[in-house]
Amino acid sequence: MLLMQRLSATLLLCANVFAASDAEVLAFLKKGIASNSNVSNVELDINSKKAVPGMKGWQAYFVAIEADVKQGAENRHINQNGTYFVSGDTLATELVNVKTGERYNDTLAPDFPTQFYTKNNLISGSANAKYKVAIFSDPLCPFCRRYVPEALSYMEKYPAVFGVYYFHYPLPTLHPAAVTLTKAAIAAEQANMDNVVLRLYTVEINANEKDEGKILDAFNKTFKTKLGLADIRRPSVIKQFESDQKAAQNAMVAGTPTVFFDGKKDQSKIKYKEIKVK
Repeated sequence: MLLMQRLSATLLLCANVFAASDAEVLAFLKKGIASNSNVSNVELDINSKKAVPGMKGWQAYFVAIEADVKQGAENRHINQNGTYFVSGDTLATELVNVKTGERYNDTLAPDFPTQFYTKNNLISGSANAKYKVAIFSDPLCPFCRRYVPEALSYMEKYPAVFGVYYFHYPLPTLHPAAVTLTKAAIAAEQANMDNVVLRLYTVEINANEKDEGKILDAFNKTFKTKLGLADIRRPSVIKQFESDQKAAQNAMVAGTPTVFFDGKKDQSKIKYKEIKVK
């Protein structure tokens, strides 16, 4: 996120007024980002757009950003997202409602991409359940460890009401160990083990641990398994892991837990409790 803030700062310095067709929005953003000498090979695409509630004439543009970035001696290829606001011939990188104080960068998100409601991510309920709930979570996130087991335990009691789709979304800069843990969980899921996600939140490991062997030892101790490095590096495991990350990118997930209720981002994370289930 710090990198995106720096790129956005570049845009703030050069954003003024222009004709706001979609093509011109992208061209303008690309020019602004590429003006940073450390950024090259910039590619942009509009994932979706949404009217800004309470701000007549304004639209939020959800933009996928791909580029090569030089940071010191290191070169990185990034795939990130940005939210920009357009009204007529004006573009803004931030938009705040002065009456309510709402910062739309924080509250607006694209609708959940329906192509990611897959059987591989469905962990309780059915695809025909009345409501679809998508949860992105890091198993070592302290809030997630409180929230996810409670939410899942509640919703799995009502399979006709809630179809719950779970997406492994470790935050490697905050919890390095979560990456290996989630890959181990995917391997366990592919082996048709029961209650993998709920049990995942009971694994005890230092979130800063980077030794994959030690992380797998902790996972195996909890799950009574014998997973090794070869198991978490199987192509099928990597494919599912990358699919979950792609879903997060398309849905513009930036932190955990992030919840979508029937395709809309649920800021409260507890809309499921408002549903009459009996």
